[in-house]
Formats: sequence, structure tokens, C-alpha cells
Amino acid sequence: MLTKAPHLFDEATAVTAGDSRWQGRTSPDYWAFVGPFGGCTAATILRALIDHPQRAGDPLALTVNYCAPVAEGAFDLDVRLVKANRSSQHWCVEMTQGGGDVATLATAVFAERRRSWSHQPVEFPGATPFGQTLPYPSLAMSWVKQYDFRFVEGEPKLKGGPTNPPSSAYSKMWISDRVPRKVDALSLMSMSDAFFGRIFHARREMVPFGTVSLTTYFHVDAADLAAEDTTRLLAAADARIFHKSYGDQHGELWSPSGRLLATTTQIAYFKA
Repeated sequence: MLTKAPHLFDEATAVTAGDSRWQGRTSPDYWAFVGPFGGCTAATILRALIDHPQRAGDPLALTVNYCAPVAEGAFDLDVRLVKANRSSQHWCVEMTQGGGDVATLATAVFAERRRSWSHQPVEFPGATPFGQTLPYPSLAMSWVKQYDFRFVEGEPKLKGGPTNPPSSAYSKMWISDRVPRKVDALSLMSMSDAFFGRIFHARREMVPFGTVSLTTYFHVDAADLAAEDTTRLLAAADARIFHKSYGDQHGELWSPSGRLLATTTQIAYFKA
């Protein structure tokens, strides 16, 4: 049942408009290893863009570069419209703390989606229903506790040390907010970074890890998401390479009806 009280996710991604900068604050409910969960940070940036009075259209792409750890507390968002035309807008957002040090740098594209020919050649990855899939035990990090993960394939085994040869980095899971919340562009953005690190799956252990850069592409607009009317998504993720402290991650987010909602590609740091 959807709660009528303010959702923790909306509180965590809240922003306020200032004279020249927007302001926000990190949330202990969405904390990761050494800073806030990157998906929450990205969603906060996206919220500032969606709420901006000059914004037109729906998010098409968001790239976030995590330049430095985001410290606990307040931050500023310098939001700039770089270029706009009849159908699209290009934005730049800098997150700063401590007198101007840039912690996160983002670029975004918004677009006016118009009716056109549609075709989805990629097939929906089948899965056992959400209600018939067991929840994954929650980990110590607070952000993980905010989601209900239910692995269909590739459940991470994080005890016993690294395997040789490495295990598969592929996983498929249902994901929803622990307290149900209708999926919108903000939660879609956050969930696109909610895949566990692919190296955790490959090595079957947790190692120091952090996303350096992610890009998420949105394949639906607000009206499409409203029509899907769902609180859960099917997420599939994999990796192609781990080499010299960095590895890629790529994922897909699907509605239960079989519609591809978003795709993401990332580069992440690891120490192993």
C-alpha cells in the first residue's frame, strides 16, 4: 500500500531554489560506503532540473561524474541551461561543498517526445513473479535497506572469499522501494544505479568500490510511466571487463508489462 506520509526518497532528494544556486542536503537513510548512494545523488540532481522553471520536456539522458566523495551535510547545485532548441534542452549541473569544491559534475538532456513509429527489438527477460521471488537479506548500508531486492538470477554470494575462476557478473532481480512508491523519472534514475557492484558478483566478496561515471538513458516520458502504474521494476545487469582498478557495468530496467524503461552504462573503481 502506498503511504500518504512523505516518502524517505522524496525527503532525501528534496531541493530548494535559491537566488543563483539550488540547495540540498545528504540523507543518512541513503548512505553508502563513504558518502551518499550515487543513485540518490543523481536523482537529487534530476529533481532540481525537473523543478527548474526553464525546464521543458522529459529527461532523455543524464550523465553524472562523481569527482570526489560527497560529505555529509548541505550542498549547492549550480544549474545552468547550456543550449535549447525547439525539441531539446542541454543542461549542466555542478554540486559543490565547502566553499566551492566540485564534488559532482552532471550533464543532462531533456526532450519533447512526440508520437512516432515505435519498435522494441530487445526481448523482455522473463522472470518469476515478484510475489513468488524471495527477498534478498538486507546489507549493512542504509541505502540498501530502502529497497526490496528479489533476485531471479545471479544472487550475490558475498561470503567465502574470491572464486577462481571468477563467477558470472550477470544478475536479474526485481527491485522496488521498501515502502512502495510509484515509479517516476526520479526513482527510475535512482534504481538505475541500484545494481550491486558487478565485481561483488564476479569475486563473491565485497571490496572497496565506487561509481566514477554513469549515464542513464530514459526511453519513456512521464505519461508513459504514469500509464505503467507500477511500484516495481525488473532489473538486469552485467559487466564486460575488469582491468587495472576499473570495470564497466551496464543494465536495463523493465516494467512488469515488458516495456524497456531505461538503460544505463557505468565505469566504476575497485580495489582488489
